[in-house]
Amino acid sequence: MVTTGSNMETNLIAEALKFMVLGMGIVFSFLIVMVYALKFQAKIIAKYFPEKKAAPKKPQAANTSNNTAKMAAIVAAVQHHKNLKG
Repeated sequence: MVTTGSNMETNLIAEALKFMVLGMGIVFSFLIVMVYALKFQAKIIAKYFPEKKAAPKKPQAANTSNNTAKMAAIVAAVQHHKNLKG
């Protein structure tokens, strides 16, 4: 029995589509399993290693003078850079 080229090409395309669907299905299944595994892992970690509560922050009054000094330094640096450019 002699097979024509067209029939052989159709068979190859069908095989390629089968492999594509199989490969994409495996990747999709793996990603779904990975998402649920990571969710499960996050629950276990949160149960046995809870996050510690943050300590109360210092009042903002002490930072105001520090922020003012930083702003002055930034403005001075920008002015110096502009003066260098001419």
